[in-house]
Amino acid sequence: MSGAPINLNKFRKAKAKADKTAMAEANRAKFGRAKAQKNLDTAQSNKREKSLDGHKLDPNL
Repeated sequence: MSGAPINLNKFRKAKAKADKTAMAEANRAKFGRAKAQKNLDTAQSNKREKSLDGHKLDPNL
């Protein structure tokens, strides 16, 4: 056998905490933007889309 016994409960809790931290990090990236930033991104996306549509050669496309 190896040396000292391992406390599996501490290991389980540490793994759960690490998983929870990783999920929190992902949620901060996904939902952590201010309303003004979301509106700005939407406006920029709409502007790019309109600009692209305006440069089409054939209006029937």
